[in-house]
Amino acid sequence: MENGGGEKIVARFKDGRLVKGFVRGFSIESDTVVLNDQKTLQEIGVPIEVLKAIFFVKNFGGSSEYVERKAFGIRKNPGKKVFIKFSDNETLVGFIEGEVPWDKGFSLAKLGKKVKGFFLTPVDEDSNNNKVFVVAGAIQDITIIV
Repeated sequence: MENGGGEKIVARFKDGRLVKGFVRGFSIESDTVVLNDQKTLQEIGVPIEVLKAIFFVKNFGGSSEYVERKAFGIRKNPGKKVFIKFSDNETLVGFIEGEVPWDKGFSLAKLGKKVKGFFLTPVDEDSNNNKVFVVAGAIQDITIIV
């Protein structure tokens, strides 16, 4: 099984660790993400609550020379513009589809307790990230850009 049979991801943990691997059948309602480690292809179950985000990537190496653009207006607008600040002060900018399911202070209660986060489309189409699953419990603040 060359690629673990799924999408390439980089799972970023709240404590700073990361695991590169492959995932199949991921759902925003999942309590656990099951991935196959890139190097060993060993199956690993990771509780969503310990993650910061899951980056669905084009390749595992990325490009150390590439500087990701973080400005709106460089790609067609596929949704609402958002600025996300994680609890560790890292930030992301991108687009989310549909309504923002929380008020200031972000409560996901409107979507039900099963939803663990949301998908974000990066601003830079040339980024190594195709999409990012942002874990709600890792967010410090979110701002809608109008």
